[in-house]
Amino acid sequence: MELKDIKAIIDLMKKNSITEFELEEKDSKLRLKRGLNSGSPVAQYDDSAPIQLPVAAPVAVATSAAPAIPAAAAATGELDIKSPMIGTFYRTPSPESAAYVEVGTEVNPETVVCIIEAMKVMNEIKAEVRGVITQILVDGGKPVEFGQPLFKVRPS
Repeated sequence: MELKDIKAIIDLMKKNSITEFELEEKDSKLRLKRGLNSGSPVAQYDDSAPIQLPVAAPVAVATSAAPAIPAAAAATGELDIKSPMIGTFYRTPSPESAAYVEVGTEVNPETVVCIIEAMKVMNEIKAEVRGVITQILVDGGKPVEFGQPLFKVRPS
C-alpha cells in the first residue's frame, strides 16, 4: 500500500466520521483508528514481511508558466509552503542541530525547510518556490495536517 492510498483513506474517514478502519492484504494489515479527543487518526501497521513505503514528494506550488496565485497571496504578495502530508513537524534535523530555515532565510525550490515525520519515516520538505521566509507558522514537534500552511514566503 502506498502512502497516497493511506492519506486518501484518512481523508475519507474524516469526511464520513468513521472512527476505525481495517484492511488486510496478503502479507500485511493496516488499521487506522481515530480517537475521540484527537482529530488525527492513529495508524497501526502489522506486517510479517516488511514493506517500504515511498517517501511522498512535496506538493508543487506552481506547475505552469503563469502560476495562479490565491487571493490571500495576491493581497499580501506572500505564498504558503504547505504540508504535503499528515505527521509531526520538525524545524531541525536533530534536537541539537540548528533550524533548516529562519525568518529572513532565502530559499529556492530545492531548499529543505523542515522534516515531517509520518509513520516513523522522516520526510524532507522542500520550499518549491524561490523567495524569503517571512513567517514560520508551526512550532517544532507539533502535529500538522495535509495542506496546513507551514511557512509564508515572499517570492523573489
